[in-house]
Amino acid sequence: MKATKVQSFILYALGKWFEEANKKIQDKPLEVSISKALFIGIVKKAKFAEKQERALYKNLEILEKKRLVSYNNKELILTSKGKKVYDKISCDLGPYFYLVETLNKKDPTSYTKKVQTVFRS
Repeated sequence: MKATKVQSFILYALGKWFEEANKKIQDKPLEVSISKALFIGIVKKAKFAEKQERALYKNLEILEKKRLVSYNNKELILTSKGKKVYDKISCDLGPYFYLVETLNKKDPTSYTKKVQTVFRS
């Protein structure tokens, strides 16, 4: 059973959170962990999703049933299957993020010699 767009988004948000949080301690033999409540709080606070808290819990439970995330000892983690799905989503979205990052670094009009303008009415 394939993950829905919302479930894929939640899986991506969780995977990206782990990726970024683990960068801070990559020189140590440690790994970060997060509880469901804390993750949902982060998602709500950052306005990644406009869903109600209960709907986010339900989607995490569905991801658990699909064996994409695991919840042990109040720790939410990606399973190996979940990591593969996250990597695929990340790979699919990578070119889009790279484009936005590139356009934000440098003025988009600097890539061409001539830029056309038109009047908008």
